[in-house]
Parts: sequence; structure tokens; C-alpha cells
Amino acid sequence: MIWRLGWLALMTIFAAQTARAEPCARDSYEGAEYIICSVDPAASDLRLFWQDSQGTPFRSFDNLVRSVEEGSRRLTFAINAGMYRTDFSPVGLYVENGRELRPPDKTTIDRPPREVPNFYKKPNGVFFLLEKRAGILTTDEFLKGRPDARFATQSGPMLVIRGALHSAFIPYSTDRTRRSGVGVCEGGQVRFAISEGGVNFHEFARLFRDRLACPNALFLDGGHGVGLYSPSLQRNDASWHGGYGPILGVIE
Repeated sequence: MIWRLGWLALMTIFAAQTARAEPCARDSYEGAEYIICSVDPAASDLRLFWQDSQGTPFRSFDNLVRSVEEGSRRLTFAINAGMYRTDFSPVGLYVENGRELRPPDKTTIDRPPREVPNFYKKPNGVFFLLEKRAGILTTDEFLKGRPDARFATQSGPMLVIRGALHSAFIPYSTDRTRRSGVGVCEGGQVRFAISEGGVNFHEFARLFRDRLACPNALFLDGGHGVGLYSPSLQRNDASWHGGYGPILGVIE
């Protein structure tokens, strides 16, 4: 009996460690397939990455894995963290380890919504990490309050804003592509989602609000800029743009 109890205790510990290390799982919603990755910011080392110690953009998950392992740690999950320029620098605000490495982009483009690039579909927003919690605010709200963020990345458009879908989204839009995003959800959990096929913005935003219970969610990127690193799912995606810019990841 003692041996059996000891074995059960070890299996419980192993299961808990595995659950922490591998946060991603496949899911479906309204006929679309997704990968959902859940992270507790109070218990996990979730952070942003962009450049190595020499100032060179990581560009790939493999490069980031090697860099993390040099510090005797392990990358357990990573995802593209927003839009980037041809030199792989972030578009808009980027804060890493409390340092603002790129300023916020407050540009307004006065054109019909279809002609406005995704980043500039107002309101756009900022995903940020404090000491033990995460948040998503519209860019205007973030700049007004200026939270003391350890990490922050600006992207756009917002998907869900205090429980409401972005007003520019069209329910039956034919603008369908793979998309990635992040939400801050029930209990402060951070949930990342990647669609496995083409979805429109309205469908993607509903996933966060209605399936994942996220009152605030932010689009990260779409099309060829979408990427995931998940050892449990045997995923190590490469960007068709030649690499990624900012990356969000969990290390242990």
C-alpha cells in the first residue's frame, strides 16, 4: 500500500510538471481548428524575445532555443508576438526587461477600413506583462496609464475590448487567413490561439470572447507571419517571411 501511494504521488507530480511544461492543445470552434496555449503569468516565466546578446534578431524558434539552452534553461512554448519590419524589428511599442526598445506607433490612417493595414485598424492595442500578471489595453489607454511593464508588445487590431468585438469586423467577411492572437481571460490566464486554417476577424474574435472567456484580446499576426513552437505537439514553425520579429515564449 505504501509503495502504491508513493507511486501515485510520483505520477501526480509528473502529470503536474508535464501540464506546466506543455501548455498547448488542439481545439475546434464553430467548425474551425485551432491550437490553444494557456499560460498562468503568476506561475510561469512568460517573456518577450527579439535579439540575442549580439543584437541580432532571433528570427527562428531554433535560434531562440539555442540561446535559452546556453543559459541552462528550456523553452517550453513560443509564438510570434506581433508584426515586424523587413529588418525583423517590431512595429510599434516594444518593451523588454523594462526597457523601451521601440517607441509606440500612434499613426492614424484615414482611409476606408478595407484599405487600412491590420496594425492600424483603430483601436489597436498593447499586450503587457507586469510582475505576476498580464494585461491588454488599447494603445491609447496604455499610453495614458503607462503601466510599469516588464514586457510589452503593440499590435492590432484589438479583437475583443471589454467584452465587445471590434466594431470594424464583418460577420461573413471573405477575408480569411490563418491568424494568431492573445487574450487575457478568466482568472488572469493568458490564452494564445493560432488557427489551423483560414478564419475571418469576426470568427477569430468570437473564439476569444465566447469560447476562451477573454474580455480583452489582441491580434498578433496573420498569414505567413503566424508561427508556433510546441514540443508536445511537435511544432516548430518557420516564417515564410524569412523569420519572425518579436517572439513570446515560456522558459523553465
